[in-house]
Amino acid sequence: MPPPTVSRPALLAPLDPAHWPEEVPVLIVGGGPAGLSAAVLLAQRGVEVLLVERRGFTSHYPRAHLLNVRTMEILAEMGVADDVYALAPSDDRWRKVVWYTSVGGPTPLHGVKLGEVPAWGGGPDAVRYAEASPRRFSNLPQIRLDRLLWQHADACAPGRIRGGQELTGLEQQDGNGITATVTDRATGAVRQVRARYLVAADGGRVSAGLLGTELDGPRAIRDVVSHYVSTDLRTWSEPDALLAHFIQPSGQGRTVGALQALGPLRYGRESPEWVVALTPRPGDPADGTVAEDEEGLLARARAMLGLPADHPITRHASSHWQYEGVVARRFRIGSAFLVGDAAHRHPPTGGLGLNCAVQDVHNLAWKLAAVLGGQADDGLLDSYERERRPIAAYYTAHALENAGRHAPIGAALGLAPGQSEEDGWHQVEVFLSDTPDGAERRARVAAAVAENANDYSQLNVEAGYSYPAGALVADGTPPPPGHDSPIEYQPTTRPGHHLPHVWVGEGGGVAEPVSTLDLVSTGAAFTLFTGPAGAGAWREAAGAVVGPAAFGVEVVVVPDAVAGWAQVREVGPAGAVLVRPDRKVAWRVADLPGDPVGELRAAVLLVLNGGCVPAGADPADPFLARIRQAALALGR
Repeated sequence: MPPPTVSRPALLAPLDPAHWPEEVPVLIVGGGPAGLSAAVLLAQRGVEVLLVERRGFTSHYPRAHLLNVRTMEILAEMGVADDVYALAPSDDRWRKVVWYTSVGGPTPLHGVKLGEVPAWGGGPDAVRYAEASPRRFSNLPQIRLDRLLWQHADACAPGRIRGGQELTGLEQQDGNGITATVTDRATGAVRQVRARYLVAADGGRVSAGLLGTELDGPRAIRDVVSHYVSTDLRTWSEPDALLAHFIQPSGQGRTVGALQALGPLRYGRESPEWVVALTPRPGDPADGTVAEDEEGLLARARAMLGLPADHPITRHASSHWQYEGVVARRFRIGSAFLVGDAAHRHPPTGGLGLNCAVQDVHNLAWKLAAVLGGQADDGLLDSYERERRPIAAYYTAHALENAGRHAPIGAALGLAPGQSEEDGWHQVEVFLSDTPDGAERRARVAAAVAENANDYSQLNVEAGYSYPAGALVADGTPPPPGHDSPIEYQPTTRPGHHLPHVWVGEGGGVAEPVSTLDLVSTGAAFTLFTGPAGAGAWREAAGAVVGPAAFGVEVVVVPDAVAGWAQVREVGPAGAVLVRPDRKVAWRVADLPGDPVGELRAAVLLVLNGGCVPAGADPADPFLARIRQAALALGR
């Protein structure tokens, strides 16, 4: 299904595709979601960019597909969200995950459903996801998302988004920029482009070696072979699930594979396209190879799904990949910034990879624009690493831990390492039996399945992540109750956290209800939220702080009648909450101070100079320890 035609005005002066500028403010390397999002976000801020991608902008393999609420907020800011929603499922039937023994098969023990959980803001999670964000969780495989993002980036920055161009050399210029060597893969032409800053969004394929990137964490934890196929699975008894995991005796307790619906538009069993992922079985080659020819590959896929040997399957592409749990030691290397897979790589469990990548560039874009616009010191850019590296480590640890939540289901079912397949199928028979043993086993399996809420109902991971240090003014208050829970999200205005979403109605000076998140300035300005009691003083302070070339402060007055804001603002009626363009709280004050001009000026200057640094140990260290522990458990 082709993406919608994108029609939007250019935000940067068009660049003749035959012309190569000698110098650009920002060179972006890599044309995946991170790089293309960076191009749009920077173009929206008037920053001239040039993006080079070694291949084209059409993905041939589905890869990531989940777009959580924070990412959809960013895509809405980019003007992309409506197009994503148009291509994504139009109903909520897809919002669950299931576990089966197989899709079908020759015995009553095949095609058995072991359990399910709601996922991605569906079912009982719908209310709390809606309370956390004005945007809905969405689902769009990269085979469709990448081209859509490319169309938007090309429209915003015409002539500046270039495929078939490979980065082949980098030279740092003593902190004053980078000289990049770019080679045309079709003609062999070699060009040099000087950039003040470089955004490495190429997954580390080339930039890692050129920048000397060092990574912490384990690699090659587990092999997976995935096939992108077209096939008809309408005979499956499961009508709705987007994602299914399969647990069979051949896996001796582990999952043997997964099935993901790709649509387009239909994302239950009527989906025409699928990803079939296979994990190695005991006795398979150590390199993860399961077969050499197409028929062998499809035979293994049919066997895992429990389909007849002659069931039609058309294979479009295959991918052999490995679980990793790596985080770069530095996210800033001189004038270069690592984003997305160039900075962190982890399993797809939790769907955090693409989301983390887009959130990386959202954090970075406003800072690059402020520095290039002369409104902030280069030190502001140091806060990118201080903020994003602990989050990337947290996400990596959580994803690896999520990957380990499937094995307990197999154990509860009675499957174990070294067990024969015959005995394994007997354990499934016990699970189905109308006996006390069967009832007990079903209860254990249900409990093990429910533990996967930490993966699929992880609202606090997706929406509640916060920065312990960086471009903010810490106020010494503790994080909200339950902040360690992956599930329970508690809105707060504590510095470093996301601004709470509250609907502001007509009393707030708008024609129809609008989210507090959509009242945040995304340009060269902070946004100061206050109430009517402090409005005059804070407007005067904001005017006094802003100079001709300064980063602005826009004041938003939320009426006292907006009860939702009074419940989450955590400051008094005349207090204030200062919010950055990426909707993170930078500073707050409980009441109107004696010198609001001085207090606000000090806060703004501190934030624009890079804010606060971590006290004590590296905030990423606890998550790096969790990464190692989770990887060991997965490797057993």
